[in-house]
Amino acid sequence: MDTYNVLLLGNGGREHAIAWKLVQSEKLGALYIAPGNPGTAQYGKNVELSLSDFDAILSFIRENNIELVIVGPEKPLVNGITDFLKKHDVPVFGPSQKASMLEGSKEFAKEFMTKYKIPTADYSVFSSLDFDDALKFIQLKDTYPIVLKADGLAAGKGVFICHSEDEVKQRLLGIKKDKTLSEAANRLVVEEFLEGEEASVFVISDGHTSHVLHNAQDHKRAGDGDTGLNTGGMGAYSPAPVVTEEILEQVKSEIINPTITGMSLEEYEYVGILYVGLMITADGPKVIEYNCRFGDPECQVILPSLENDLLELFVATTEQRLDEKTIYLDNKYRCCVVLASEGYPLAYNKGMEINGLDEVDEDAIIFHAGTAEKNGATVTDGGRVLNVVGSGNTLQDAINHAYKNVDIISFENKYFRKDIGGKGLRRIG
Repeated sequence: MDTYNVLLLGNGGREHAIAWKLVQSEKLGALYIAPGNPGTAQYGKNVELSLSDFDAILSFIRENNIELVIVGPEKPLVNGITDFLKKHDVPVFGPSQKASMLEGSKEFAKEFMTKYKIPTADYSVFSSLDFDDALKFIQLKDTYPIVLKADGLAAGKGVFICHSEDEVKQRLLGIKKDKTLSEAANRLVVEEFLEGEEASVFVISDGHTSHVLHNAQDHKRAGDGDTGLNTGGMGAYSPAPVVTEEILEQVKSEIINPTITGMSLEEYEYVGILYVGLMITADGPKVIEYNCRFGDPECQVILPSLENDLLELFVATTEQRLDEKTIYLDNKYRCCVVLASEGYPLAYNKGMEINGLDEVDEDAIIFHAGTAEKNGATVTDGGRVLNVVGSGNTLQDAINHAYKNVDIISFENKYFRKDIGGKGLRRIG
């Protein structure tokens, strides 16, 4: 039987979840994770490589007979790592630089959706030099809430829902003052606010054939009741009751199929994971955003439900054999609660010792995100520290299971939302 030596790029909870799933494959040879975290070290060898140093990554691939590279985060994809490695005959799971523009540029994505009649919110685009024009445009519309989106990558923190003119002015000023945001907002998308409930559908595509993997609902705001600042994600659950069979069929026919076909027609064949962020409105599902990779923390609730061999799926995708595959899911619900450092997504302290990791029950899964090893102890090393994943035959069971294990883990300044999955429970009734 063929086995594959794999290099997985990334160091978050998403990459820990991917590593956890990959080692369940009989076809896995050696697994390396760059740079990885203390959680991924349980399943393979962490290696110190910069994700921006493509030459060093290629040298490592050559030296270690790597037969498949899996790219976890969006930044190296948007920067063109897939194209670079493919030029050197390295199989890569992840979209090309052009295809990754669906996430890398909000303007590109909106123009693409308009061209292929994919349902989304109305919008206008302004350059960073024209923020005054953007403000005038918003003042003339005089319709709130309204959404401001940085065109480029902003680590999930470049979207602002503004409820008044004063808030618009405050956000525009904040974008100008924040170096990272101002670079991401070289172009600014001003978008109609969509009423409804959010959900995400995850698709695997080889450029021609695509399959829905699963759906989930993320919780972006820092505070309970969807209050506070936007974050990278404070928790998720899967499946989301708002994504009914009828809605899913609509998403496939009106959004996923036109997206994959449209990208092919543009000669940007989409190979990898496509994250379709949706608002389920009274008029049906509409696209809020695309991402060119698994969501984090949605990945952490989707992969435990997947009964397929993940490595086989990835290899079939890179070899354009996805038409041979069928997706199999178990019938369980999953709930992921993110344990964060108090203060996130703003300033927070690091280096707090984490206790209780070896005391969670055997059915819970703990995925590391912002952790480090220090003097034999696991300590906090980021804003989002750990992902606690519970499962159950009902959504309530999965939520209860997750929070039971959240209470077992402790570290100074531990912070988490207490309402993950609440929207789903209300919908179920």
